[in-house]
Amino acid sequence: MSAEQSPSPAEGKLLVRASAAADDAARDRFVRTQPRGTFFHLAGWRRAVERAFGHEPLDLVAWRADELVGVLPLMRCERPLSGSHLVSMPYAVYGGPVASDAQAARALVEHAEQLARRERVGRMELRCAEDPDLGAPFQPSSLYAAFVHPLPPTVPEVMARMPKRARAEVRKAADKHGLTLSEGRWYLGDLERLFLSSKQSLGSPGLPRRWFEALAEEFGRDVLVHCVHKQERVLAATMSFVFRDTLLFYYIGTTPDANREYSATNFLSTRLQELGVERGLAWFDLGRSRVDSGPYQFKQHQGFEPRALPYRYLLVKSRALPSFNPSNPRTEKLRRMWAGLPPWMARSLSGSLMRYLP
Repeated sequence: MSAEQSPSPAEGKLLVRASAAADDAARDRFVRTQPRGTFFHLAGWRRAVERAFGHEPLDLVAWRADELVGVLPLMRCERPLSGSHLVSMPYAVYGGPVASDAQAARALVEHAEQLARRERVGRMELRCAEDPDLGAPFQPSSLYAAFVHPLPPTVPEVMARMPKRARAEVRKAADKHGLTLSEGRWYLGDLERLFLSSKQSLGSPGLPRRWFEALAEEFGRDVLVHCVHKQERVLAATMSFVFRDTLLFYYIGTTPDANREYSATNFLSTRLQELGVERGLAWFDLGRSRVDSGPYQFKQHQGFEPRALPYRYLLVKSRALPSFNPSNPRTEKLRRMWAGLPPWMARSLSGSLMRYLP
């Protein structure tokens, strides 16, 4: 159902249209009340992406009369040389339609499909957290899994329920190595530096500081920045998000020896879970990982169970699902080349390149 074909809201029928800035407050209220709403469906994520990377917002909203009943965050992401994709949502783990009923969700997706075909994009990507019940022409992907589990009612239970080996590593990090956790926005520079270093060691670009700053400005107290110290030395830095009753452990950067010598990520993950319990939160989201990758196995080692992410793709001009990721052996040469760049060069290039890797 397109906006042109829909009756007016005054008639009580469903209307799907492009979202405007004036819808943002209503949109955020709606997203926060919906079971499928996520942090990345909030208007602030779109504003941060637009400000940091310049992608074009094409969000859709569905209304019945004066009631907002659905949101589909969507952005046009340019490709090098030519063309573009539609992504819901760039730089996010979750996206796709959020609606109060199946009819509104279906209408949002149909409208987005018409837009994708009219604009002749390469593909449209819906990063759904739950099965969107979309058949052909949408294609599924099984590349990623999410790791979310409930937080216990008390802080001591965080450690008690961990696998024995992981628990021992956290105790060693705290007792033998003396690791401590500190919180503060002034660690954004450490986060940018360590995130870039970690990504470069894996052969991937990092993210520019303007992105982390945009998120901090948009979401205020719902953005948490932490550092793991060994005395005066920073071993790891992270940015997490609070959404409703969930703490999302999202970005992390570490020194080369942080985990090899000190189990810094084990320590950090455990302390953040304890922080979530102290704040009265119910869930801890450890983010997504490629199935069977190193981070995937690490999260299982921490006692987290993977849940397949039901991403869906509509191929318009593209002939295949996206494959530019570390799982593809054909990217190995590029990854080795990037890992060998001088750090200053990798930093200067990362901001521009990440615009094309949303």
